[in-house]
Amino acid sequence: MRKISLLAALLALVACNPNNTDPQNPSGPETPETPETPASTSVETPAFALGADISWASEMEAGGRKFKKKSGAQAELTEVLKDCGVNAIRLRVWVNPYKNWSGKADVLAAAKKVKAAGLALMIDFHYSDFFADPSRQLVPSAWEADKNDVDKLCTRVASHTKEVLQALKDADVDVHWVQVGNETRNGMLWPAGQLWTNSGDVPNGRSNFAKLYNAGYDAVKAIYPSALVMPHLNNAYEDNDWWFSQIKAAGGKFDAIALSHYPQAESKMTATQYNSTAISRIKELYKNYRIPVIVSEIGVKQKSSDGAAVLEDFMTQIRNVSGCKGVFYWEPEADGTWKPEIYGNQSELRKYSGDATTGTWNAYDMGAFTTAGAPSAIMDAFR
Repeated sequence: MRKISLLAALLALVACNPNNTDPQNPSGPETPETPETPASTSVETPAFALGADISWASEMEAGGRKFKKKSGAQAELTEVLKDCGVNAIRLRVWVNPYKNWSGKADVLAAAKKVKAAGLALMIDFHYSDFFADPSRQLVPSAWEADKNDVDKLCTRVASHTKEVLQALKDADVDVHWVQVGNETRNGMLWPAGQLWTNSGDVPNGRSNFAKLYNAGYDAVKAIYPSALVMPHLNNAYEDNDWWFSQIKAAGGKFDAIALSHYPQAESKMTATQYNSTAISRIKELYKNYRIPVIVSEIGVKQKSSDGAAVLEDFMTQIRNVSGCKGVFYWEPEADGTWKPEIYGNQSELRKYSGDATTGTWNAYDMGAFTTAGAPSAIMDAFR
């Protein structure tokens, strides 16, 4: 009888509770709130990146520079470049730079504009407070005490890389490619990561470099697993296979290869010969490594009568190279007269460049915009 009475009571309870709610919670069970799903704003990786490095733009804009489309309509620089056919942007990162230009906060602000414009993004880590290139790979001032300690520098590289990329990730910015180091032909973070000196190869130079580079590679993958991570060399026209072969043998990991190409910067050949030689070298690298090759820097002389034609010649050829997945013009927004504030400040320039004898620097002469802030004919090659 007790069992029957209990069953009857339960049935009565259900009958009085047609919505089958919890009697302890008359309002009914908590229904999990369906989070609002924002419309997807992910930026696709372009099949072929038509890019531009515009790392100077924020300093230019802070000084009052305005940009406009060829039609004359004033617009945000990213929109002006989109109008030129650009679908990707490259931004460099310095650690403790002069007045924070190209520091983390500056890069984050610029990257948000890139995302808003629907453009793909490449991040270029210099691991320095100023330009890192074949002539200088200076340890950031904050890392100076560790400049001879590879393991400590690896920790620094990983921490800095993650910090910057996590800030971008938290801002919902897509990162498609990452350069670990800039023009690292002779290594990075000298002297610990240097490959050779005037006396010859540095003992363990390649293995030390590979450790430092891999610290950056692994840090990128921890934040953006699908980003293509790559080392970067100058002079696309050179035979660079030996460099990548040695770094790979030392344990270096890379998903792509980044190169610089400035066909009018030297005069051993004609500009078109530099173009055709670079094309051949790029094909060779792709054949040997079967990973994408990206020309992450290119530039032609702004005031040269044939600058636009030289760029058009290269772009016409490279679009037909299956292994190449993009070309980025370096600082097209420059007009040949504007220059960063530090270029005119001799004491600061000496400190940041590491050259105690340098004077002031001239304006960059391979931009692709007019003094009125509009794209010149050079940018037609990206249409």
